[in-house]
Amino acid sequence: MGHTRAAALAASQSLRVQDLGAHVEVRRHPGARRMTLRVSRTSRAVIVTLPVHCDLAQAGTFLSSHIDWVRERLGSLPEPVPFAAGVTMPVRGVAHMIEFSGEIRLPAVEVAGVVGEGLVLRINGDRERAPRRLNDWLVGQARGDLDQRVVWHAGRLGVRPRRITVRDQSSRWGSCSTTGLLSFSWRLVLAPPAVLDYVVAHEVAHLAEMNHGPRFWALVRKTCPDMDAARVWLRRHGTELHRYGPSD
Repeated sequence: MGHTRAAALAASQSLRVQDLGAHVEVRRHPGARRMTLRVSRTSRAVIVTLPVHCDLAQAGTFLSSHIDWVRERLGSLPEPVPFAAGVTMPVRGVAHMIEFSGEIRLPAVEVAGVVGEGLVLRINGDRERAPRRLNDWLVGQARGDLDQRVVWHAGRLGVRPRRITVRDQSSRWGSCSTTGLLSFSWRLVLAPPAVLDYVVAHEVAHLAEMNHGPRFWALVRKTCPDMDAARVWLRRHGTELHRYGPSD
């Protein structure tokens, strides 16, 4: 979360590494003084950052010299969970089992069952496109929840966002630009509602205070008194939300 940061990449390329089982991304950064390597816990990508004068061959050599470290980090990541029939996934913090009905009918996605007795996400239509249909539905659900809470918190703090976007952000749950653009991860709809509410409160507060100083945190707490519990939940469980998605 926080401010939208400008991309500092002069170039971004992919590097092929056999049997690694992960996407490798090479980034050239004008401020980099040496090569660095990290494994993203959210996108499951291996990211090599280079000074602008280094080439792709040097990146490959650098990665190869640390390949055991990379494999160890990749092996410690939780396995991805595809949108597939029989899989259980959270929606607003409640477990739902995915079911592909194969029936051509509306709505495209139905929620069946009773909370506490097992909820089912029934995806209608052809099974081949069901994962993408579910993804689109989740994005739409997130959009509705986020729009509603942005309006509430903006009214509470007396600010006005210029626009709201919903994306699949891997590096942050939300962001706020100096021009009033709020951006959020759709995956917040998987978390308990109080967590989504805190992230919205955090970014809306940035419309008044574009920093993380005492005045900023006072605004967040004013509009979201239970913020501490939500922050703890995100630290402990946030990475898990990135496990779910279409297998493609």
